[in-house]
Amino acid sequence: MTLDFPITFKPILKERIWGGEKLTTVFKKGSEKTEIGESWELSDVEGDVSVVSTGPLQGKNLKELIQTYKGKLVGEKVYSSFGNSFPILIKYIDAKTPLSIQVHPSNELAKTRHNSFGKNEMWYIMEAEENAELIVGFNQELTQKSYQRKLDEGKILEVLNTEKISKGDTFYIPTGRVHAIGAGVVLAEIQQTSDVTYRIYDYKRVDAKTGKERELHTQLALDAIDYQLHDSYKTAYTLKENKSSELVYSPYFKTNIIQLKGHLKQDYSGLDSFVIYMCVEGNAEIKCGLKSYQLNLGQTMLLPATILNVELISNNAKLLEVFL
Repeated sequence: MTLDFPITFKPILKERIWGGEKLTTVFKKGSEKTEIGESWELSDVEGDVSVVSTGPLQGKNLKELIQTYKGKLVGEKVYSSFGNSFPILIKYIDAKTPLSIQVHPSNELAKTRHNSFGKNEMWYIMEAEENAELIVGFNQELTQKSYQRKLDEGKILEVLNTEKISKGDTFYIPTGRVHAIGAGVVLAEIQQTSDVTYRIYDYKRVDAKTGKERELHTQLALDAIDYQLHDSYKTAYTLKENKSSELVYSPYFKTNIIQLKGHLKQDYSGLDSFVIYMCVEGNAEIKCGLKSYQLNLGQTMLLPATILNVELISNNAKLLEVFL
């Protein structure tokens, strides 16, 4: 089979203690549950491998596709680096209440402790209620000892950096950076394929199912944290109409943002990578050859590496464009 068409996958919905209803009511993810915190759009995490939703490959999972099509799906360079593993995990997140404060281990720590990739990630804010905020990094220089003391005294919130946010704000969260999504936030998350998280503070919340406070990973986190104070935590970018504008370029993924008004032709002949579109505003038509495909708000689409030219059409949409 020639891979000359985009591929969409069934969302994997995750109930979370902090989740809300927007992923089902606004993004039409199709669940009657009321605390859906995450929609995993494209995943190769063991036990949560994405399954194709429609088209000629319907019912096949992402792992099967890579094993069958190899570099034709993901790009020859990507396949030579990652083999049958897909390197990126794509999510939408709805935080009705604040998430726990957490940190992700580096590639080296994650490999040693969990036989996993680390978890470098980025956030693009799609919705933010009035006074919504994130926690990203520290507001002062710390050491492991001074951090531990603040934690023991129950004063960890005093040293965390909070950022007031609005729609369109972007943050890159490298491994080691403490972070948390605040209440009233919907965002797109792009990350390495990993589900390793160290929870360091959780407001003493009790899990309704177990009746107990959720587990903290205090000791594991100590040598995973970056205790430095950084000058800035927000990603600065310039948005240009009908052009791929650089958002976050990391060693683990590259993300552009496209403000689409009218028609835009994209040439991927020099890329040698898959391309992922995430629709973060409005809706768009994606033309591959003579066929057209609809991409609505909160949907995600995978373009195989064999698709070299596409045309994007919309009256007003914003797309994240992700590749390696």
